[in-house]
Amino acid sequence: MARPIILGIVGDSAAGKTTISTGLVSLLSTDNVTHVSADDYHRYDRRQRAELQITPLHPDCNYLDVLGNDLLRLRAGEPILKPVYDHADGTFGPPEYVRPARFTVVEGLLGYHTEEMREAYDVRVYLAPPEHVRRTWKVKRDTANRGYTTDEVLSELERREVDSEAFIRPQRRHADLVVSFVPPRGVDEIDPGQLDAELTLRDGLPHPDLSPFIDDEGMLLVPGSPNETCLRIAGRIEPDQATQIEEAIWEKMHFASHLRTQRLGEFTIGSERHRSSSLGIVQLLILFHMATAKAIDAVGGEDMRADIGRVGFPAAR
Repeated sequence: MARPIILGIVGDSAAGKTTISTGLVSLLSTDNVTHVSADDYHRYDRRQRAELQITPLHPDCNYLDVLGNDLLRLRAGEPILKPVYDHADGTFGPPEYVRPARFTVVEGLLGYHTEEMREAYDVRVYLAPPEHVRRTWKVKRDTANRGYTTDEVLSELERREVDSEAFIRPQRRHADLVVSFVPPRGVDEIDPGQLDAELTLRDGLPHPDLSPFIDDEGMLLVPGSPNETCLRIAGRIEPDQATQIEEAIWEKMHFASHLRTQRLGEFTIGSERHRSSSLGIVQLLILFHMATAKAIDAVGGEDMRADIGRVGFPAAR
């Protein structure tokens, strides 16, 4: 029996993890995806955290050993009895029996904290929006959905900063793809439908070659560190160019044509549906890696990092 393909999505609170993971679950269909939130593995509820003066970003506030064991069980195709944390009121509900589907998406704060957990993922994504963007998103989300006041959210952000710096941001170095959604250069207002996507693509995975689409407007190649490629996809990219990029990626994953959909880049704010071309391209790149890992597993390969060589980009200019 083919094993599940495991995708990890890690980032700070309100970095956009749920937006990315929910979109991917929708693209793959809920029948094919098991969606796990690592927040369910909090050790303490909201009241206990306040009493103990500990934040959910601290490893000691989470059952990371249990999460690590559950990830290994899911990767082996075995069911787990998963805890359940309710963000609406900060309490725990009854545990949930979870069977792994063809794909498993695991999102959370500390998913790459231990080597055991890191080894469980086929694809590792880290979300790193600019702090002023993340803070804006967190205030909006927590006041609308989690019962906090604006002052409470801002105070909590300041209290969490030490743990963010110590435990969350260092996980960036373990990601195969680092994604930052940022306002276009020279624009201060945050329009969620037109955010640029800054991508760091590490050499550990076989990224599709998008160099034919590098230009001065829709997609820029920007300087990065050795063994990685950095791209900036404009939120205002022309639809025709976005379509060409998507078609090039689909061509590289012709073995997964059954996954094609018109819903790339869709997201909701409240009850309103929006679409972002840069988000759509990011989703498709992640989907490419998940589908590639599934194809390799189907023919008896063990690890995408070892079984396929990377198609390179030209040096940053």
